[in-house]
Amino acid sequence: MLNKIVYLAGFMTTGKSTIGPILSNTLGWNFYDLDDVIETKYNYSIKKLFNEKGEVEFRAMENKVLAEMNPQVNAIIALGGGTMMNQENISLMKKRGLIILFESSENEIYHRMKHKMDRPFALDDKGYMLGEKELKIKIKELLKSRKKYYDQADIKVKTSNELVGKIVDKLSKIIINRDF
Repeated sequence: MLNKIVYLAGFMTTGKSTIGPILSNTLGWNFYDLDDVIETKYNYSIKKLFNEKGEVEFRAMENKVLAEMNPQVNAIIALGGGTMMNQENISLMKKRGLIILFESSENEIYHRMKHKMDRPFALDDKGYMLGEKELKIKIKELLKSRKKYYDQADIKVKTSNELVGKIVDKLSKIIINRDF
């Protein structure tokens, strides 16, 4: 039997890195967080890579690492919020496995992000947290610009106001019963 790979996609703070390890443990699969793999490979934090290299170079690095990741065991891979903004990444993931998109409301994303200083998109040019109005506008704009990519996911799951255990149970059943 070939190895199965499930990619967890979605906007930042939708639960990929929280639910992923629990889901992989429930299934008895390996778990990888793409951001952690990138940080280990380049020995830099995502925030520092983003700030020093810029988004274009960071996305090229992200694409390279994703292409190199082809676990030879069943695996759950949590993606960065912008990983799907590259059609090449989407094609690669669809060839190798199943893409599950985590969706949350704009308001829920704002409440989860408003104190996270490690998110490059939540900071202004000087590294300070954006104000409420600016952050809400940025979230709305980013979600709109990513919609055409996120819509290519195989499965969509709402994570706003849902208990982690219920999401894990739901996804476990989907994955176990899915032929891919």
